[in-house]
Amino acid sequence: MRNLLQQSSDQVIRLIEYLHSDQRTHDHLEALGAACVKTLQHGGRVLFAGNGGSAADDQHWAAELVGRFSFNRPALAGIALTTDTSAITAIGNDFGYEQIFARQVEALGRPGDVFVGISTSGNSKNVLLAAELARSSGLVTAGFTGQGGGALAGLCDHLLAMPSTHTPTIQQGHSLLGHVLCDYIEDTMFGDRRPAVSEAPR
Repeated sequence: MRNLLQQSSDQVIRLIEYLHSDQRTHDHLEALGAACVKTLQHGGRVLFAGNGGSAADDQHWAAELVGRFSFNRPALAGIALTTDTSAITAIGNDFGYEQIFARQVEALGRPGDVFVGISTSGNSKNVLLAAELARSSGLVTAGFTGQGGGALAGLCDHLLAMPSTHTPTIQQGHSLLGHVLCDYIEDTMFGDRRPAVSEAPR
């Protein structure tokens, strides 16, 4: 156990050091945050899509927007395309699993909205098809991926590619950046409401 903890900690430390200093990551994350703020201020939505652990990230980040991240403020329209089991199973049954996100983007997305696709490989077919449709429909597209970005890299306005091919390490990086993104959105839109002392934790 000690060796596993040390190895995992070393990987996370190297990842955090990279994210702390990589200007490209900073630029894309800030631009994505600005795009989210812009659409949310105008009544738009941020749509999240991913599979497995990435689906959990979708739901986590959407919940941070709809609920709160650090302090109380108005709800924001974050939508995880992974939560409507009736829609997912109907689309999967009638059109195929690869269409489960694209069909929802077609129904819910509007020009100026933001689509965030999460795929550690960057090659999840259902995420790729949703990103293609989002881009052709006038949505801002972003991808959270692993090293190189896979096919998703070519479909994204903003790419957050972790410098790793190790899925758990990639997911840890995504979790950190997702929290930073939610914090940026909340602070930019409602920073004047931030209490001097943090409110009680959840």
